[in-house]
Amino acid sequence: MQYTAQNMLVKPNTDPKDDLILSITPQQAGWEFISFQARRLATNASWSFDSGEHELAIVNLSGRYTVRSNRGEWHGIGGRATVFSDGAHALYLPRHTQFTITAEVGGEFAVTWVPTDRDGTPWLITPDQVKRDIRGGDNVSRQINNLLPPGSPVHRLVLVEVYTPSGNWSSYPPHKHDVHIEDVAGNLIEADLEEVYFFKIDKPHGFAYQRVYTDQNSPLQQAGYPIDAVMMTTDNCAVLVPEGYHPVVSAPGYTTYYLNVLAGSAQSLANQDDPNHTWVKNNYVGVDVRLPLY
Repeated sequence: MQYTAQNMLVKPNTDPKDDLILSITPQQAGWEFISFQARRLATNASWSFDSGEHELAIVNLSGRYTVRSNRGEWHGIGGRATVFSDGAHALYLPRHTQFTITAEVGGEFAVTWVPTDRDGTPWLITPDQVKRDIRGGDNVSRQINNLLPPGSPVHRLVLVEVYTPSGNWSSYPPHKHDVHIEDVAGNLIEADLEEVYFFKIDKPHGFAYQRVYTDQNSPLQQAGYPIDAVMMTTDNCAVLVPEGYHPVVSAPGYTTYYLNVLAGSAQSLANQDDPNHTWVKNNYVGVDVRLPLY
């Protein structure tokens, strides 16, 4: 598949009456694992789904929810007004889970699922359980909320929230995770991961840019399908990262949020920097004083 800016940028449904904001399928993305949706529910409205042969996670973007399922029942999931006001709740559900999510207070949520042959245990992740990091430095400072980090008791899913202040860069130095590489001792050097970036911008008319590009180390480029695309993302857009390096920059005046969903050869974030730019992280002087956001 030849990836371009046109088919890697997924734009949202603009009808505010439609519960489905945005949808990504493996067939659409040209990959194996990740399905993703962003949805909205009015107060007391519901949406039902069956995870089938997939592990699945729900992340509240705004609003507050009840989930009833054949695996259990959870109330008061969420509560934040926007993604910029507080951390997320995330509910992990194993395969063969039939559930209904009902909005106690109307809002938006993301749901993602990937195939698995393993049986997991339901897990409600609350904001107080989430490790938050300030990564990078100078104008590469950003806040990381590790919702479902490597080492979590799941099969493939990794979930991360990232906040990039006005004018700053993130996912920088550019890094990639598109080849599974282990050293002679079996330590993972790089995982082969698909990735979705789902964006929110803190003010109307705000935007960010993301570049996705491959080099000779990426399988697609070796197969004759190089990627070099720059996409302008606005609120509720998503970017597909099938392979390659993928830095982000937030437009001055606007704070950019994205929810990262990753899945592939390992439940890991193992990656390698673009060797042309990795030197940058050795030259930071300080950390952006605007962080943490909360």
